[in-house]
Amino acid sequence: MFKTICLLKRKPGMSFDDFKAYYETHHKRFGETYLPEGARFIRRYMHAVANPMTGDVPELDYDVITETFFASREEWEATMAIYAEPALAAEMAEDEEKLFDRSKITFAIVEECESDLTARDAG
Repeated sequence: MFKTICLLKRKPGMSFDDFKAYYETHHKRFGETYLPEGARFIRRYMHAVANPMTGDVPELDYDVITETFFASREEWEATMAIYAEPALAAEMAEDEEKLFDRSKITFAIVEECESDLTARDAG
C-alpha cells in the first residue's frame, strides 16, 4: 500500500459548512473520477475544540486532511500524471479557486509506523 495526504484550508471568507458542502458535492468528483479502481479516498474534516484550560478555540491551519491509498507508488505516479495533463490541471485549478486557500495546499507521502499496545507487559 502507498498512502498520501493532502492538507487543505478553505479560502478566506468561506464558512466551514459551505466549504464542506462544496467539497462533498463538487470537488470530490476529481478523486472519484480519476483515482484508480480499488484506491481509497477519505476526507477527514477537522473541528477545533476549546482548550480545556483556557477555553480558547483556535483557528486551525487546515480544515480537512484528504487521505488517498494506492496499491503502489507506481499507481500513484500514474494517477499524478493524469492530474498533470493540462486540460484536467486547469479544470482542477479553477475549481480549487472556488474552495481552497491554494497557497496552503500541502501534499505528503505517508510512512506509517505502528506499535501494538495490546500485548503490554502488565508488570
